[in-house]
Amino acid sequence: MKDCIFCKMIEGKIPCNKIYEDKKTLAFLDINPINKGHTLVIPKEHSKNILDVNQKDLDDVSETVRKLAPKIKKAVKADGINIMSSNGEAAGQAVPHLHIHIIPRFKDDGLEHWKGKSYEEGKAEKIAEDIKSLI
Repeated sequence: MKDCIFCKMIEGKIPCNKIYEDKKTLAFLDINPINKGHTLVIPKEHSKNILDVNQKDLDDVSETVRKLAPKIKKAVKADGINIMSSNGEAAGQAVPHLHIHIIPRFKDDGLEHWKGKSYEEGKAEKIAEDIKSLI
């Protein structure tokens, strides 16, 4: 996609702090990191997000994440790692190119996990059935 900032990084038209690259994926440091070592892993083939990526590209990205996460954790001496992907504007996706965040976490980093909500009585069963009917 010609206006995609991540596609331009893949093409070498925009610089990035690249930490890994293979034939199918690119990994680089996030320019607005949550913590030191915060890395993005992207497929080289453009797809908007996890909802429209082809299975092979998702597999390649997942393998790169699996390979890099323990190395990043060790390099920055993190206590843990969050792996996440925001898909769609309402979910906080800022760049419309699939990307997986590898976010090093530290016991004292001050980040809080989101709070869960309870279902109203009978709602969980209904929603589970609605989802299963589409699978």
